[in-house]
Amino acid sequence: MNNRDLNVFEIRTSDEFPSIAMNIFKHQYQNNKVYQRYCNLLGKSPKGVKEISDIPFLPIEFFKKDKVVSSINPVEAIFTSSGTTGAITSKHYVTDISVYEESYRQGFSYFYGDIQEYCVLALLPSYLERDGSSLIYMVNDLIERSNHSKSGFYLSNHKELSETLMKLDQSGQKVLLIGVSFALLDLVENYAFNLENTIVMETGGMKGRRKEVTRNELHYILQKGFGVTEIHSEYGMTELLSQGYSKGQGIFETPPWMKVMARDTENPLQLLNSTTTGGLNIIDLANYNSCSFIATQDLGKILPNNCFEVIGRFDNSDIRGCNLMAL
Repeated sequence: MNNRDLNVFEIRTSDEFPSIAMNIFKHQYQNNKVYQRYCNLLGKSPKGVKEISDIPFLPIEFFKKDKVVSSINPVEAIFTSSGTTGAITSKHYVTDISVYEESYRQGFSYFYGDIQEYCVLALLPSYLERDGSSLIYMVNDLIERSNHSKSGFYLSNHKELSETLMKLDQSGQKVLLIGVSFALLDLVENYAFNLENTIVMETGGMKGRRKEVTRNELHYILQKGFGVTEIHSEYGMTELLSQGYSKGQGIFETPPWMKVMARDTENPLQLLNSTTTGGLNIIDLANYNSCSFIATQDLGKILPNNCFEVIGRFDNSDIRGCNLMAL
């Protein structure tokens, strides 16, 4: 099974999604031993699964202890989650890195247009300090594809970053400033901006560097510091090959090959049909070589028009860098 057979990234309407999702479920049940074992424990098999709501969602914790793959091809990359010292981290074994590249390239284009129109400035120090970050892989590729001489990563050189950012913005150049929350806060504590042509995008997470704040507090501080009306956000994780994006107010949208659902917090096998807060289940069709049906530890609400909001996390869950803080 490959992308050409599935046409995952050619999905344009919600009507096309279910049949492809069902085909991927059958493929993963047959070829993913970890997922098949989990489905069997629930008494679920392709014979009894008639629609998307019947498909079992694999708890994300399985990526910490098992090799979750649906392909016999060699592993080309292993993405690992961040975590505290000694903590068990998730591992996503990617057998076709080109699928990840196509997913984030088309996903960015779907929401923001041609990457070559942007200069990409990345403030992701905690991610650069470790190996195996899928976020760094994505941003590095976006930097290269932007083909702008000033695109690049910044660590503690905030003076250089602030000068570059202000010059680019004042020149009318479209800029994407993408950063981890604590680093963006560090920047605006020392420099003031009044940006007109820049998208400020936070990837969440204080990473133990600063006191946790609510999303509303974070965005308020960043809006004032950067002089912008909205703060954008990226929703992604090690176990996914696709991302959701928010252009403000913490309301996320997904590309056509990704869908977010909510499950009952008391009965994890029961999906919710309202905007009640629940655990977030994600269908990422780009994950067809691993597992496309994942039950995350995030809490949120499903909103109209394929949108969702992240409220927080289940108690006792690991703090994850790519997820938003609790409201």
